[in-house]
Amino acid sequence: MKIILTSFIIIIITFILFQSFIIMPENKTEQQKYTLVRKYKDFEIRFYPSATIATIHSKAKTYKELSGPGFRKLAGYIFGGNEANTKISMTSPVQMDINDSLSTMSFIMPSAYSIENLPKPNDSDVQIQNTADEYIAAIRFGGYASDNDIKFYSEKLQNLLKENGIHSFGNYKFLGYNPPFQFIGRRNEIVVAVEWKNN
Repeated sequence: MKIILTSFIIIIITFILFQSFIIMPENKTEQQKYTLVRKYKDFEIRFYPSATIATIHSKAKTYKELSGPGFRKLAGYIFGGNEANTKISMTSPVQMDINDSLSTMSFIMPSAYSIENLPKPNDSDVQIQNTADEYIAAIRFGGYASDNDIKFYSEKLQNLLKENGIHSFGNYKFLGYNPPFQFIGRRNEIVVAVEWKNN
């Protein structure tokens, strides 16, 4: 009995240490910069300046359909699948716009890069572009995201914005911050562009 208990404790400690080593480098990963404009009880308003992104378009209509193939194509580009065979650092979050017409998945490029100095992708499905400056509303949730989570929190954010008289426009998007092998401390967000006049 003592051997089983000791083994179980060792496994738990090993798991916790492993997750800690994952979270530490993840915290050092460059994140897309934004300014917190206003914090509400369940969501917040942020200002995002223009950023350079690598994007793929897809006919996928669900998180499951988009996440795997989209990630592989974009990862191929930053892991050396470009005209310069250059490895580009991974950043966070990964952005997904999942809808019934044309879905997209995007990686934010490190701030040291711009359209002018990024190497051209080998895969023509990967497009490099700049985002516009924008105000967005964001709501956060943990765990592993699913299509049900994305639907639930999109509707929740939509209702919260209506309750607070904030007008949104465009599609609701999913932001994922963590690698798939990180089990604890996961961060997911639903965001949407909003009209904001610093009121």
